[in-house]
Amino acid sequence: MEQRHLGRTGLRVSRIGLGTLTWGRDTDEHEAAEQLKMFWEAGGTLVDTADVYGGGEAEYLLGQLTERLVPRRDLVVSTKAGSVPDPDPERRFDGSRGHLLAALDASLARLGTDYVDLWQVHAYDPWTPLEETLQALDIAVTSGRARYVGVANFCGWQLAKAATWQLAAPGTRARLAATQMEYSLLQRGVEREVLPAARDLGVGLLPSSPLGRGVLTGKYRGGVPSGSRGATDHMAPFVEPYLDESARRVVDAVTTAADGLAVTPLQVALAWVRDRPGVTAPVVGARTARQLTAALSVEGLSLPDEIRRALDDVSAPVHRYPDQDWSTL
Repeated sequence: MEQRHLGRTGLRVSRIGLGTLTWGRDTDEHEAAEQLKMFWEAGGTLVDTADVYGGGEAEYLLGQLTERLVPRRDLVVSTKAGSVPDPDPERRFDGSRGHLLAALDASLARLGTDYVDLWQVHAYDPWTPLEETLQALDIAVTSGRARYVGVANFCGWQLAKAATWQLAAPGTRARLAATQMEYSLLQRGVEREVLPAARDLGVGLLPSSPLGRGVLTGKYRGGVPSGSRGATDHMAPFVEPYLDESARRVVDAVTTAADGLAVTPLQVALAWVRDRPGVTAPVVGARTARQLTAALSVEGLSLPDEIRRALDDVSAPVHRYPDQDWSTL
């Protein structure tokens, strides 16, 4: 699998990442082991997790599997901290230095390693001064517990402020290597401010839900199939927003493109986001090894320009002032 630099750093990662959101919950140890081995054998390196995935079970399972199946040195392990388990409704995230560093130590223990390759703040915490949150990233790097750092789910101004703060004292503060955000043909909101900021500041984008929460595979065209995420109580609210009429038009276009290229809708949708400017590696959260096999098959596919432009047009978000050229108003 092709490797790409993560942002403006020396860290190289596979251009498809393996997500572990369902590990320890919907994906058992056997399936997780199959996924990891298959991913590694395909040349994949970036494995993404978080301290709250499966209540910590995803990290623990990854740690157990890297010890038994895959050499730790062959993987780029990324985890996140800052989401609060069983949160107070008014404080879902905790970006305080104390919480983040304690969470990192707990993650390292579950992962069975003394460092992670990439450590990200899971979300912006409006109750903690940003410089305090970012200081935790600096401490993680200088202490050797994290090799590179980043953020996730920061909007445009938050990312720009954080990345600029880190760049203001080179050699003292750890620059942001990555930002993780939802990005797909059904969710192009990052193009408004986040992606331009990331590209300007040398921060690599790691798209989550690159298949539109599974909808872009086309499996929901005839309704919600049994056994799908949309059919489960805990994931149905996650999928439902992408089952409207505008989404159906995009899915129809993806399916038409796939038919014309003799490939699958999944391959078309994943190739589109993988090759967007500023994207380093979409993170694919497969529940089964079979689903992961389908995602990995995209490696040899590059979309023809005319198909890419057609998909751009049918999925184009509406950006008006101040994003629209003011001279045309």
